[in-house]
Formats: sequence, C-alpha cells, structure tokens
Amino acid sequence: MNISELSLRRPVLAIVMSLFLVLFGVIGFNLLGVREYPAIDPPVVSVSTSYAGANADIIESQITEPLEKSINGIPGIRTITSSSTVGNSNISVEFNVGEDLEAAANDVRDKVSQASRNLPQDIDAPPVVTKADANSDFIILMAIQSETKGLMELSDYAENVLQNKFQTIPEVSAVNIFGNKRPSMRIWVDPDKLNAYHLAFNDISNVLNKENVEIPSGKISGVKTELTIRALGRLTTEEEFRDLILREDKQGIVRLGDVAKVELGPEQMEQSWKLNGVGGVGLAVIPQPGANYVNISDEFNKRLEEIRKSQKNDIQFTTLIDNTRNVRRSLKEVEETLLISFLLVIAVIFLFFRNWLIALRPLIDIPISLIATFFVMYLAGFSINLLTLLGIILATGLVVDDGIVVTENIFRKFEGGMPIRRAALEAARRSFLLLYLPLLPLPLCFSRYCFCRDLWEAFSGSSRL
Repeated sequence: MNISELSLRRPVLAIVMSLFLVLFGVIGFNLLGVREYPAIDPPVVSVSTSYAGANADIIESQITEPLEKSINGIPGIRTITSSSTVGNSNISVEFNVGEDLEAAANDVRDKVSQASRNLPQDIDAPPVVTKADANSDFIILMAIQSETKGLMELSDYAENVLQNKFQTIPEVSAVNIFGNKRPSMRIWVDPDKLNAYHLAFNDISNVLNKENVEIPSGKISGVKTELTIRALGRLTTEEEFRDLILREDKQGIVRLGDVAKVELGPEQMEQSWKLNGVGGVGLAVIPQPGANYVNISDEFNKRLEEIRKSQKNDIQFTTLIDNTRNVRRSLKEVEETLLISFLLVIAVIFLFFRNWLIALRPLIDIPISLIATFFVMYLAGFSINLLTLLGIILATGLVVDDGIVVTENIFRKFEGGMPIRRAALEAARRSFLLLYLPLLPLPLCFSRYCFCRDLWEAFSGSSRL
C-alpha cells in the first residue's frame, strides 16, 4: 500500500499530515535567510600591515614580499594577490572551494607569525589576519552629507550615533564607515626653525612619547581614607601641545610652538569620500552569514526614518545601494508567476473536465507542496535566493503535471461507471510508476555539473546554497 492508497483509506490522517506539512513549512519559511545569490564564494583570508611614512617600494620589499614568500607554502591556495601603497600592505589569499575557512586562517596566522621576525621592527603593529566569506560585502551603502557641518563633525556623528544605532540591528555583522575624518592633533614642523634651535625630528618624537602619556599614579592611603591618584598627562588642546617643552637650558626654553604649527585637523588628509562632488561620509551595513537581507533592510529603513524625524539639523541621508531591491523584485516575480500558473491550471482543467470541483483541486495540493518545501530547505541549510526560487517555479510545473495525470485517470474511470472511491484507488495504483518514472531523467540533466569540480564542491555543501 503506497501513500496514495493510505491517504484514500484514512482521509483524517491525510488531512492531519497536510496540516503538519503546512505548519512546518511556515516555520521553515520564517527561519530561512533571504539573499540574492547563494554563498558559494571560496574562503578568503586577508593580511593587512601598517607602516606609517614608508613609501610603496619599501612596503613591497620589506613587508609584502617576505609575507608572500612565507604564505605561499600553505597547501590549498588558489591565488595570492597583494597591493603595496604608501604606509599599507594588503595581501589577499584565496583558497580552493571546499577548504575550511578556520583551518586556512590558522595556517595563515602561523606563517605570518613566523615571517614577523623578518619585518621592520618599527612597524606600527603586527600584521592583522582577517577572514572573509560570502557575506563580507555590504548590502546597504548610505551617504551622509551636510551643508553646514564639517567632515569631522559628520564623522563623529556617524561613528558615535549612527554606527551604534545600526550595529544593534539583528543579524548585522558590522557597520563600516568610509571617509571617516577622526580629529587629531597635526604638527607641521618648520625645518628652518628646527635647525636654528639645533633640534631634530627625533627630539620632537621623543618628547611627545614621553610627555603625552597617562600612566598609573598609585594611591594614597590613610587611617580611614584611601584615595586613587590620577595624573592628567594626556594632552588634549592645541595650547597644551604648543607649550610642550622640547629643550630647557641656560640659553632659554624651546617649546613646540616655537618650531612647529599645531592645529586640530583630520587624521587622514590624503583620502576623501565624495558624492556628486560634495564631501561626506559613507556608512555600509554588512550582514552575518545566513542572515535575512530583507529583514535587515526593513529594520534599517525603520531606524533611519526615526533618526530623520528626531534630528533637526541639515544632515542629509542618501541610500546609494540596497541589494535587497533585487531580492524583493525576484520574490514579487515569483509570486506573480505562481499566481498566473494557478489561474492557467484552473482554466485548463475546467475547459477539459467541465467541473469546478475538479478545477479547484490544484488550490489544495500545490500550496501544500510548495509550503512544505521551505521546511526541507531549512533542514538542508539553504536560503531563499534566485536559484532556489527558480527551483520552486520548476517544481510547481512538476506538481501540476502529476496532479493533472492523476485527476485525468480518476475522471476517466469515474465516467466508465466505477465508484469515485474505487476510481481514485485504481488511478493511484496505476499512476504510481507513471508519475515517478519521468522524474528519473531530471538528475541526468544536471549531472554534467559534476564534472565542474569547483562548482560541484561549492554546491555540495548544504550550508552554501
């Protein structure tokens, strides 16, 4: 006895099973991530090193090349790309599809730590190894501009207000800021004045490292009182930097303001971020792996609208990129396709059978089959994307074809004088092989992709589609 006979003999059981399929399908649909494409990108590990003041040639010869030679011995590497710019070295290591990202990152860290002894001793910090995956790209990019506020004010607003506001959105991994102009104390040294006082650049650097520090100062204890001492050694204003003493002898006192111009300015002046020729700050939202892009976008727009209503200044927010728009259009097209297919199926069945009860039958089996598919997708680790939506549309045609075949067999036997219940049982028995045999060629249509090794490894992982 197959499942069709079981359903006909026990209709209550069939109804309960259908309701359970719909229930689990709704649960799976709410838990599925929504994105434009499947996450099939190969594992990528990046190595970043900062060496302030060094030109591109020094960065390449003393940092990039030693690191590349050390990393090149790791197994499973597909490509290594690097860029050496003024003060920065970036190396991107792409591994073969299917390599474990955690293991690859650990191998790169080990090789980088071994090569660190060959790097310059005065680099700003040890090389930083970071992991990247299919969700490392932003899904939302917004520009922040103002006609009255400066870039440092906009940067402070974006970093302390907007970043904290959007960082708490569920399923958001990070919120990055582009064109950020953090305030810093800029010291413009006059070489002529420095030579006149018989000083060198190292004298200024040594004094800054020595005086502009805030160290623990201990505590004062009494019989009944204990006080913690805090020495305010960190310089914060332009005047405090100008009054910094570089040298004091019998000839007099030489201060920093005597040999340099001190002013509060942006930390980075070499780079800027503009929209339509007007300076601004960019804010990018990066999702977590497997996140629901549509939910992130909805919450982002909701919080952005609250910020627009609460702030009373002339700050302008412009959403430049929102990758969820393509996903929304795809979902809408799938809904329209399913609706059109329902109407066409009902119309065709009614024209052939002249019976509305039989014509409305697809409104029961097609929704149950499609909704239950979402729970299977959730168990398999899939997401709602263009490929899975295409599969759902193709599966709708299979369900409709099978339903029409069974219905036609039942109707033909019923017209021959057979009771409706027995006609259904006979049609279910005779249609079993007829329904499943046409499905066998389907795997053959896609079997050619097995010869594409990278593509096969990418889609064979259940969490990648």
